[in-house]
Amino acid sequence: MFLFRWLWKNMQGCRAIYIVALFMTVICQSMYIITPYFTQQITDTFIINENATQNLQEHSDLLIQMLIAMVGFTLIRGIIQYSGNLMYEHSSQKLIYNVRKVLFDNIEKQDAQFYNFYRTGDIMTRVSGDIEMVRHSIAWIIKTMLECVVLFTVSLVFFFSIDWLMALCLISLTPVIMFITWLFRRKVGPMYVNLREKLSTMNTAAEENISGNRVIKAFAREDYEIERFDVHSKDYSTANKNAAFMWLKFFPYLEITAQALSVVMLVCGGLFIISGRITFGEYTAFAGLIWTLSNPMRTLGNIVNDLQRFTASANKIIEIYYGSPRILDRSDAVDRPERFKGSVEFDHVSFSYGDTKVLDDVSFTIDPGQTVVIMGETGSGKTTLIDLIPRIYDVESGEVRVDGINVVNLKLEQLRGNIGVATQDVLLYSDTIDGNISFGNTSMPEEDVYKVARAADADGFIRRLSDGYDTIVGERGVGLSGGQKQRISLARALAVKPAILILDDTTSAVDLETEKHIQDALNSLDFPCTKIIIAQRISTSRNADKIIVLKNGKIAEQGTHDELIHQGGYYSEVYELQK
Repeated sequence: MFLFRWLWKNMQGCRAIYIVALFMTVICQSMYIITPYFTQQITDTFIINENATQNLQEHSDLLIQMLIAMVGFTLIRGIIQYSGNLMYEHSSQKLIYNVRKVLFDNIEKQDAQFYNFYRTGDIMTRVSGDIEMVRHSIAWIIKTMLECVVLFTVSLVFFFSIDWLMALCLISLTPVIMFITWLFRRKVGPMYVNLREKLSTMNTAAEENISGNRVIKAFAREDYEIERFDVHSKDYSTANKNAAFMWLKFFPYLEITAQALSVVMLVCGGLFIISGRITFGEYTAFAGLIWTLSNPMRTLGNIVNDLQRFTASANKIIEIYYGSPRILDRSDAVDRPERFKGSVEFDHVSFSYGDTKVLDDVSFTIDPGQTVVIMGETGSGKTTLIDLIPRIYDVESGEVRVDGINVVNLKLEQLRGNIGVATQDVLLYSDTIDGNISFGNTSMPEEDVYKVARAADADGFIRRLSDGYDTIVGERGVGLSGGQKQRISLARALAVKPAILILDDTTSAVDLETEKHIQDALNSLDFPCTKIIIAQRISTSRNADKIIVLKNGKIAEQGTHDELIHQGGYYSEVYELQK
């Protein structure tokens, strides 16, 4: 019942239409007994009655009225059914719009741990195929369930009104149908959960191959990846077949039981006519509505089949729908609408990924406007350290303070709005270069876009492109070199005029001349800015106000260029290698 309450919650804005559609379904299915009723009256009055000829002569107008009524009610039923289907479709589309909106909003607000846990292909499956299955439940499953229940119930009432014993004979097989359906539901439920997982794995493999196609080509691994995807595809196909074959395994029993109704109808109906218990017209009414008992029985298996699919898909959606990020604004968060000054302080900060200690008792202070370089071996915790400032992750112990306030006490939007980040692994959107640079401030004037591009030494190569700043960047920046993408990323970070600028090895793919130009531009920004730079080049760190060297998650060295050279540690070794 929880799933249906969840559906009802997300049908806000179309509930009235859906209720009307349900009522129309009830009316439409109830009208199916009208034609058999008139058939019974016509048969008993104008065909087999001993005064049939006289009745036909004296009451021909009644016969015509009955025939017109049969045709009229059939047309009305068709109109009601068509109108109801339109309403079901409207409601289901509104439902998936509401669900997809909440789902995507929730995905966007999740923290980094969420993306570490869920695969991209799995998320895509939830916002596409799983949502479509939910739409199908509203547009078809619930509608069909209601049709079956109403049709079966109304027909049963009509049958009992004619002859209770004949009605009991016809429903004698219902318990058998229910038992077969119960067995089928028990068997097929886990299969659809497994099927859903196989689909998610296959989609993940496809997404990784599409996004990583250049790496695949570079290593000539096309055939290997084709074979690997084929394995996932076969697994999904096998799971699909197993679920389908399980339905086919039970289908003959359901079909035989449903068809047995016709045998019961012939045997019992024939005996009751001979004994005079029912008239031939009443038998005709039973025969005309026998399908209203057999069809719901046949459909019951399909409904259970689709309900299992719906349950598997809905549970996957709800898992994210109600999932809440761990990193949120506190109820007593400090309101700082003004621009931050840019001071940063780490006070005995520790952080772990699971059981792996990444940062251990790290403490340092950065004053507003200072340029600080973070150095260290691969895996020393540099990127994790800067991720703690905008609260991509939260500390395990200790405090990270910005402008003297613990970042967990600041509003996320205000905190992150004062921080500009440019990473080594650049993500550019399928948009114009202008759109990518102004991503953090879409209302910025064109002149400001050009200005930050010049500061990132990107203006020259951008203007040489076919459409300049209006050049459409391919997915993930395809068509641009690593250095060009890094410079656009830097321009994007500068465009928001951040109080704190974080550069994660942003100039690693540019030449020394370009790096020198970028450094000069960063030193002469027209707005106050604290710069925190992860770098491995001495040319970047030489003029920094402070250099912090990390080793195994701890601060191994801290000081200026000259101070660290004289200490003879890691920094000095790097300096000697790069001289």
